[in-house]
Amino acid sequence: MRKGYFLVFLTAVISGFAIFINQFGVKVFNPYIFTGLKNLIVALLLTGLLLVLKDWKVLKKLNKKQWFLLAIIGLIGGSIPFLLFFKGLSLSTGLNGAFIHKTMFMYVAVLAFVFLKEKIDKRFLLGGIFLILGNLFFLKKLSLTINQGDLLILLATLFWAAENTISKYALKELSGRIVAWGRMFFGSLFIFIFLFGTGQLSLSVNLNFQQISWVAITAVVLFGYVMTWYSGLKYIPVSQAAVILLLGSPITTFLSFIWTGQIGLRGLFASFLIVLGVFLVLGLKEVWCLVKEIKKIIYVRA
Repeated sequence: MRKGYFLVFLTAVISGFAIFINQFGVKVFNPYIFTGLKNLIVALLLTGLLLVLKDWKVLKKLNKKQWFLLAIIGLIGGSIPFLLFFKGLSLSTGLNGAFIHKTMFMYVAVLAFVFLKEKIDKRFLLGGIFLILGNLFFLKKLSLTINQGDLLILLATLFWAAENTISKYALKELSGRIVAWGRMFFGSLFIFIFLFGTGQLSLSVNLNFQQISWVAITAVVLFGYVMTWYSGLKYIPVSQAAVILLLGSPITTFLSFIWTGQIGLRGLFASFLIVLGVFLVLGLKEVWCLVKEIKKIIYVRA
């Protein structure tokens, strides 16, 4: 479980960077092309990784149910929500996107309780209150007017909540690498079908250096995200994993502060509430497991 907590913690760190970086990338060119190319690169990287590690032998042994699960994960996790999210992000802001995306823990908790029989105890509810309060403080920094971009991001978040629940179920039998590959491979396939059907595929041919650079940078970030997320999700409850992702919000806020040079007490207090909420949900035992794993990694690196 220590490994699982540590990997999902890394996902949260990557997520904080990803939302901050992606807001610049989607403004450079068509968000659908941006999403499709980025996901395709990650799918190719994961395919190469599976070949190197000889996981292709595992793919050959998958049954029809497992292939169906991977396809569904790709559809509702690796294609539809990406198109919605990055279109929404192009119409909204990085902070709006971070806030709405981080409400996913509530939807995941409900779905995990209904379909995976994960418990929602008093500790989770208490921590959830602090998490919501933290996000509300972030919201006060944002525009209170809900626009089309915000609604698209919310819809994407609901899709991802459903996908994470299904992925947790699939991880009972499959490795994190296989599920990550399924999400990105089938997701990329569905996205390019969408681009072809809407006549936008030709837009991906003539890209300038700046556009190619943003695709490459964000693809590397996404690769790290899916690898750490699914590998960690295999070992811990999906409701707890979704809560740990909330640590990405303070990171996005910190990066925004570095970029703009502006941050208020409200942002700092919101970050404190979110960290406190995560600790309350996980409990001292799980937090200590995470701390020991981080110390272990630091010690080995040193």
